[in-house]
Amino acid sequence: MRLISFFAIGLIFGMGIALSGMANPAKVLNFFDVAGNWDPSLLLVMISAWLVTVIGYFFVLKRPKPVWADVFNLPKAKQIDLPLIGGAATFGIGWGLTGYCPGGSIPALGLGLPEPFIFVAAMVAGIIFAKFLRARGTSSRAARPSQ
Repeated sequence: MRLISFFAIGLIFGMGIALSGMANPAKVLNFFDVAGNWDPSLLLVMISAWLVTVIGYFFVLKRPKPVWADVFNLPKAKQIDLPLIGGAATFGIGWGLTGYCPGGSIPALGLGLPEPFIFVAAMVAGIIFAKFLRARGTSSRAARPSQ
């Protein structure tokens, strides 16, 4: 049942991305083109997603625990640090250059075009590289003697 619900959630998300046109990178890039052919529809999608999230969190976090987990896994970090800034900048630059975000790139694979496949491959390579850097940083800090 857990896998079926994960599939259903992914299907609903993918359908939302496809129906809103956000799998089309030109639509996203036109949102960033405020001095030219500006398309505000991405803003409407973002506001809608934010509203659904706020309402969802309001109800879901009142539960004692998630349906298929022992605890809620919410972020614990409250500070703005270099990894957060670097990740946000990398995400924004990639999104602005290509028109694809991670969520929109997966449904775009169904279009059969090469661009989303290249984007997803680069995204996976970036994730692996970031994990390597994080592990390397953690191991080098652990190897230093404490003072």
